[in-house]
Amino acid sequence: MAYVITDTCTKDEHCIEACPVNCIHPTKDEADFETVAQLYVNPAECIDCGACVPVCPTNSIFLSDEVPAEHAEATDKNAAYFG
Repeated sequence: MAYVITDTCTKDEHCIEACPVNCIHPTKDEADFETVAQLYVNPAECIDCGACVPVCPTNSIFLSDEVPAEHAEATDKNAAYFG
């Protein structure tokens, strides 16, 4: 189980700073940072530590099986980013 970021993400990078395994992308140093609407969690690299959740100012990060119904597409969207 990994964490999922929903489309309410503002790309503030607090989650990137908190993540101990650098599984949240893109970072400001990556080419597509400016063109994507939000950040994404790499499900293959996420260690389910939850460090990203309390630092998210928009409450946009959920465990994959706890994503609210109104953001159901977020899980597939996050996986597709790394597809």
